[in-house]
Amino acid sequence: MKSIWAFLFVCVIATAGELQDDLKARRARLLDSLQKQFGPAVMLIVRSAPEQVYSRDVEFEYRQDSNLYYLTAMDQADTTVVLMPGNTTRKEILFVKPKNAAREHWTGKVLTIEKAAEHTGIETVYANTELEPFLDSVLSGDAYRPRRPGDLPSAPPKDLEVFLGAIRSGTAKVALPLDVRARLGAPPTNAMEFANQMRERFAGFTVVDGSRAIYALRQVKTSYERKLLEQSAAISNDAHLAGMRTTKPGVYEYQVKATMEGVYRDRGAFGWGYPSIIGSGPNATILHYSKASRRMDSGELLLVDAAANYQYYTVDITRTYPVSGRFSPEQRDIYRIVYKAQEEAMKLARPGARLRDLHARTIEVIKEGLLQLGLISDTNGAQYHTWYTHGSTHYIGIDVHDVGDQEVPPAPGHAFTIEPGIYIQETALDTLPNTPENAAFKVKVKPAFEKYKNIGVRIEDSFLLTGAGLVQLSKPVPRTIEEIEAFLKK
Repeated sequence: MKSIWAFLFVCVIATAGELQDDLKARRARLLDSLQKQFGPAVMLIVRSAPEQVYSRDVEFEYRQDSNLYYLTAMDQADTTVVLMPGNTTRKEILFVKPKNAAREHWTGKVLTIEKAAEHTGIETVYANTELEPFLDSVLSGDAYRPRRPGDLPSAPPKDLEVFLGAIRSGTAKVALPLDVRARLGAPPTNAMEFANQMRERFAGFTVVDGSRAIYALRQVKTSYERKLLEQSAAISNDAHLAGMRTTKPGVYEYQVKATMEGVYRDRGAFGWGYPSIIGSGPNATILHYSKASRRMDSGELLLVDAAANYQYYTVDITRTYPVSGRFSPEQRDIYRIVYKAQEEAMKLARPGARLRDLHARTIEVIKEGLLQLGLISDTNGAQYHTWYTHGSTHYIGIDVHDVGDQEVPPAPGHAFTIEPGIYIQETALDTLPNTPENAAFKVKVKPAFEKYKNIGVRIEDSFLLTGAGLVQLSKPVPRTIEEIEAFLKK
């Protein structure tokens, strides 16, 4: 089913000059980057995400491809953007659905060619039925004109001469967002299948991966994008506070989830930025627990990892707090370690430090804490990984795990999370390989394991690095033991 919020958003921002200016600037930077990386005879093709069937004739709510959205802010299927830096005039070409009154009766209006041009700032817009004739002509080294009644053949337009000449000499490049590094071993993507189809039909060009050029831009948030992240954070912060107010013994996890997601919608967000994780008691030790079906009991912790999707941008926030309002001594022990790990990583979060350096610091702190509690017996090896099982940093933006190179030191405009966690899962020791070293480890930590089992704690905040320093976007949500207990008393 189509989202009314998605449609309203498209209509509302169609005349937003600030967005249009930002989109134009993004594409201009990408055109420059493509030319520097591949030369002028390159054509980047970015296609929309396909619609997905939920069951029979019911579709999932539509979610646009992140790269296409970044370049166009178009939230509708059957859309393609083509960028050609070597062209003298029409460097940007957009293909969109033509009007179809019968279809729109069922699924709602789509942006017309004229409205799509206004919305994106792209002057050359054709119906998507022209995409195949366009590619057929250009990739064959021929002229292209839209095939409309009354059109007459013409000489090759000058703005295509660079690319057409390269096709004829066999030196042209077609760039697609293949994301080869992230896709190793994964099923073929939509872009990969499209690349294979073009290779079978045409010659004279080499397919190259345009992901790096796009990702380098997406990693550094523009001023406009920062505003969207800040608004996503503001809505998400309010949702977390509402969820904390709902939490008490006897309440079900899904009630907290419903409260929070209701705040998203009430504040104008599309919904969640990623599936909400609402895990109480032993469920707090499951990293991506999704059922939210358990009844919460007194004395347990509730782990809530959730955030809103505001105009396709999302932060990432996790809080862990006691269902009955006060942490037990054992819960405090674990919470203090995780909190200290996050604090120490935050101190490093400045220009020049890589995200992996932040994660390494959380490991050091957590190792020390686990050793003091008797949950590990050696800080030199990987025993800590039994209880600390994930990375603690990632970029945020259009995707909650947004694109970006963790080897590149954070710079102003980078947005990321810091999220250490400890999970004393009941089956963790049983799943260790049967080795003499692990047998000895189990014996040593068994008493501490029995004391702390089923306690899961994660603290996650979203940050934006600016010229003035580190901004904690999720700061309004209580984070210290004292702040949490004081809030839950209200």
